[in-house]
Amino acid sequence: MLRHDGRSSGQMRPIRIVPNFTKNATGSVLVEYGETRVICTVCVEDGVPGFLRNSSPAQGWLTAEYSMLPGATGSRTRRERPAPSGRSQEIQRLIGRSLRGVIDLRKATDLTFNIDCDVIQADGGTRTASITGAYVAMKIAVDKLLRSGRLHENPLTEAVAAVSVGLRDGEVLVDLDYQEDSTADLDMNVVMTQGGKFLEIQGTAERAAFSRKEVNAILDAAEAALKPVFELLHEAADGHLVET
Repeated sequence: MLRHDGRSSGQMRPIRIVPNFTKNATGSVLVEYGETRVICTVCVEDGVPGFLRNSSPAQGWLTAEYSMLPGATGSRTRRERPAPSGRSQEIQRLIGRSLRGVIDLRKATDLTFNIDCDVIQADGGTRTASITGAYVAMKIAVDKLLRSGRLHENPLTEAVAAVSVGLRDGEVLVDLDYQEDSTADLDMNVVMTQGGKFLEIQGTAERAAFSRKEVNAILDAAEAALKPVFELLHEAADGHLVET
């Protein structure tokens, strides 16, 4: 059965990644999962937070911030002052954990990577699009640092990407938009490495408990959906506009 937008159950929305979207950040992209659009930037600073100073072995640090701009949703979202909301804190921690899972910070001593993911239009899957875009922005930033001699070794170990998967009326649906997400029986966010390992699995039943069999089906669907995405990430990191 086709979904409301004409996709099959295992089909992701069109993906578009615009590399070097802004000029001042070390790495930047505009990433689109369907109508969801996120600007991801990476700014690099000398030094590390206090808790890492004089650590042994020496290492760098990576942190992430996430926000939704006021006009990103149907009704205006208030700016998060003086501190991010609980939801934004949860998502930015997820982004940070996901990227730290594919970087060896011992190869980036005395450097801090600041990742910023700003949602300019939301239609479901903002956190998964942010993780995918953040990786590409990180790869662009690292390549620049390697070329300039600021980094001597590539600290990135492999690519990472993410997708949401839902269960509705017993059917597994990949990459939910807002309409699907708001009516799903189960919503799960899956973060994977290109090597097929999982960095994070977030799942919540909305109406009834789910089975191990359903979880396995969801993970299989996520893996199949993300496999072609990794090829797009490498193209975008090389400076090419990619669209599906």
